[in-house]
Amino acid sequence: MSLAAPHLDAPVPDRAQVHELQTRIRQMQATKLESRTLPTHPALSPLLPGGSLKAGAAYSVRGSTTLLMAMLAGPSAAGAWCGVVGMPDFGAEAAGRFGIDLERLVLVPHPGDDWLTVTAAVVDVLSVVVVAPPSRARDGDIARLSARLRQREATLIVAGDWPQVEATLAVARSGWEGLGTGNGYLSSRRVTVESAPRGGSGPRRTAELWLPAVDESFRVSAPTRLEAVG
Repeated sequence: MSLAAPHLDAPVPDRAQVHELQTRIRQMQATKLESRTLPTHPALSPLLPGGSLKAGAAYSVRGSTTLLMAMLAGPSAAGAWCGVVGMPDFGAEAAGRFGIDLERLVLVPHPGDDWLTVTAAVVDVLSVVVVAPPSRARDGDIARLSARLRQREATLIVAGDWPQVEATLAVARSGWEGLGTGNGYLSSRRVTVESAPRGGSGPRRTAELWLPAVDESFRVSAPTRLEAVG
């Protein structure tokens, strides 16, 4: 497997090409994916409504690129094509170590001012798309992108805030381990992840996770807890 994921500098302008690429990708993953949900990483499953990613829905992730990678790892392992828009510091090599298939990962690091148009074009052909919005989108544009997600049965994961998401995951606390007394190296990171349901109402779920553990895997450190809000 190559350590360099493909990059796209601009959305594909030819709609026929978009349709052809979409058809090819969906044929390649049709035997591995169900139509309405995508499996997530087992460590994250208890934090998500229904225990999986919902096709046609959006999710918000705050405070951690590694948590974003963990969100991609499950669908990627199941055969989904994934994309990352607007994150020039997204490390493909680290993503590969964490279980994301680089042969099915498309990076668009610099979408420019047309980031929303680029994201919509990528949604046309990929199953799971991560985007880091550089600015607030207009309500009408968000509504159109949401409609496209439902039409294409794609899943959007937003780095930061986004309206009408199925769940918002955030790193509340984190700490690195591995350093001794004046020696050693950082080998593992233990984090507390909080998950708020759609609309922010209802109990929040909290889990202690290794992101990553010493063997560069994602795993649960302590069981998921339900905490009342307010």
